[in-house]
Amino acid sequence: MRRYSFSDLVHPEDIGTLLRTSAEGGRAELRLGRRDGTYVWVSLRNSVVADAADGPRFLLTHVEDIEERKRRELQLAHRASHDSLTGLPNSAELRSRLSARLCQRSASPHAVAESVDAAYGHPAFDVVGPGFDFRQAAEPYDAYDHHVHTVAPDGDHDDGTKGLAVLFCDLDGFKSINDRFGHNAGDAVLIEVARRLSGGVRDGDTVARLGGDEFVILADGLGRADAQDLAVRLRNEIIQPIRAEGRAVRVGASFGIGWAHCGMTADEVLKSADERMYVEKRSRPKQHRRAG
Repeated sequence: MRRYSFSDLVHPEDIGTLLRTSAEGGRAELRLGRRDGTYVWVSLRNSVVADAADGPRFLLTHVEDIEERKRRELQLAHRASHDSLTGLPNSAELRSRLSARLCQRSASPHAVAESVDAAYGHPAFDVVGPGFDFRQAAEPYDAYDHHVHTVAPDGDHDDGTKGLAVLFCDLDGFKSINDRFGHNAGDAVLIEVARRLSGGVRDGDTVARLGGDEFVILADGLGRADAQDLAVRLRNEIIQPIRAEGRAVRVGASFGIGWAHCGMTADEVLKSADERMYVEKRSRPKQHRRAG
């Protein structure tokens, strides 16, 4: 252990937590690396020890294995933020992820903010290991000044702007499956639709179940044509036959495409996509809605 500092052992995603942990009386929960390359959750507590003559002070760090408790906490957090049937993020988690991208300032289509590293004050101690300092955060910064504004394409044409597309999906013909074959068949359809939607998007995109037979996809970095192509691809996946309770059933899907931009709330974004979905649904003949 003499060869290592905490910064060598901590999980890359927890480096910021380590840097913000005060040397004197500081506490943190983070992941430390094991010899086999895996990580274990630990509780880290710091205290400073001085000798009787107020000479050199030393940092005492107590590390406690909290893997089991953290695992239970993460399971509970996952249950609170995900749909129990499909395993997708639920409505609350969807709104949280969407809100995290939006600020209250309206952004022009080409407005972006500079991203900067967090500033830290002077190092308190350098006794944990080579090249590592415990630091405390310096002056707080204005989040708006360091926020990359979410923008949206202008008008109904593709102007080349890439934005955060919000695809609102409502299944067509789902109620009749529940009515004719029962809720077990309906649940099987929802699970399969969730699987197909998740498989049809990129890593980093969000597929959420809003409730009932409504799903929402958040896909960043898309132009207007990109979002329309995505909706067509996902709809073509959904309308393929689905095995439910020993029989093949089919549902259709209506998609509405909204765009998120700063100055909007998450509910306003979802409402816009929902309204566009109903426009698309009403524009198709009724006999064509179920499976395209």
